[in-house]
Amino acid sequence: MTRHFTPPVHQTAAPSTMLVEAIRCWSEAREAGMSAQPRLWRVLDSHDCTMLTPVLDSLMRLYEIGLGRPVRAGEGLVISEDEHLLLDLIDGRFSRKVCLACTGEIGSALDCAICSTRIMMALTVPLHTLAVVSTYRLQ
Repeated sequence: MTRHFTPPVHQTAAPSTMLVEAIRCWSEAREAGMSAQPRLWRVLDSHDCTMLTPVLDSLMRLYEIGLGRPVRAGEGLVISEDEHLLLDLIDGRFSRKVCLACTGEIGSALDCAICSTRIMMALTVPLHTLAVVSTYRLQ
């Protein structure tokens, strides 16, 4: 009798759910004056995406600088405007140049962080791959 290997089914949350959890975790750590990466790593570990820890930490730091204030996180099922905007920037629905007033080196660094996040999510989060590839464009 021949037996075939059946790979385990790995259920992952939607990438947007993971990102909102990461945004909130990062924001809470920063508000508490704690290092965000260890807490962010734990959240991402539950999604099997720890590789995104430094990418999202950098993105969040630059996003706050671009906003000119701390990120406002939502609660429970309510997603804040800041969370919506960041999800839209990552998915390519909006351009940073249209949404945020930051320019020069900060604007360029934030654009690079957004692109890096898209690329790393495409490599790390299988469900996100098609969305990132179809919306990826240089702006």
